[in-house]
Order: sequence, then structure tokens, then C-alpha cells
Amino acid sequence: MRKLANEELNRLALEEIKEVKKNPVVIVLDNVRSMNNVGSAFRTGDAFLVEKIYLCGITAQPPHRDIHKTALGATESVDWEYSPTTLNAVHKLKEEGYITMSVEQAENSLSLEKFTPESGKKYAFIFGNEVYGVEQEVVSASDNCLEIPQFGTKHSLNISVSIGVVLWHTVLKGNMTA
Repeated sequence: MRKLANEELNRLALEEIKEVKKNPVVIVLDNVRSMNNVGSAFRTGDAFLVEKIYLCGITAQPPHRDIHKTALGATESVDWEYSPTTLNAVHKLKEEGYITMSVEQAENSLSLEKFTPESGKKYAFIFGNEVYGVEQEVVSASDNCLEIPQFGTKHSLNISVSIGVVLWHTVLKGNMTA
């Protein structure tokens, strides 16, 4: 077995990625403190061809050295928009026809393994602050809550891990490849 060189991976060039059809998925970052987590969201969003990332509240915005360190150029390949509040972004996305899902441990949340994206639907996944999670007002405004099952002693996964798990599941189960 031989590890593939980057040029053998057949990745799209930056000019091509801007024109390619995206998966009907948006990432919403609700007051995320760590710029490394923001950069990771961009990199993961690029990997799964998301339409856009909303950076809300205190969430840092590109360009910034610490975001770039983990994004590795994905801030150029993934569209993004800043919203002063996550609630405003959620209302806007709902008006645009997105199903809004807070990724949060909540009453009556849907366990990730039971979630199958519906064909033709658009989804916006909201990921919260590293300490406090998704704001309650945002959870209340969401169409549903999606919970990643966990079995250890910790109460949550790192946001960058959560984004990867949710997007991988969504793209796989939704038969999405843009």
C-alpha cells in the first residue's frame, strides 16, 4: 500500500470550487470562542462542500492568523457571512427554507443515528459555544435538536469533532455529493 501524493487526489482548484454545486447544508457557529475551531469549521465545510458558514456573535472572522492556521486556505473556498446574533441568522435561514437543527443535548432531541436527511431539503446545523453550547433562545427557535450519542464521562465533544461527525453523517445518509 502506498500513500497518495496530493496531486493524485484529484481535488478541485479554488476557481473550480467556487463554481461547483454545493451540498444543501449550512454551518452556523453560535458564539464560538476558539479561532482554531472556526478554522476547523471552514476546513471541514470545504471537505463536505457546504454552501456557507454563518459566524455569529463573538465568533471570529477571517482573515486572522489563528483561523488560517487550521483552515489551511478553506476561508477562500467556503462562503461565509457574519451575523451579530445567531437568532437573526436562524430566522433568515428559516425564511430561506432551511431546516434549522441545533446540535445540542436537549429534551426530545433526535439522536444522530436516527436522522436521515430528506432529499430536496436544505439543512442548517447550529454548533454552540465551547462551554455553554447553543444559546437556549436559539435552541427554542430551531426546528429540531440533533444529539450525538456519547458513552463516556464527558458531556460533550469538541465543536470541530461535532461538525465533522454531523456533516459526515448528513452527506452519507443524504446521499449527497453535491
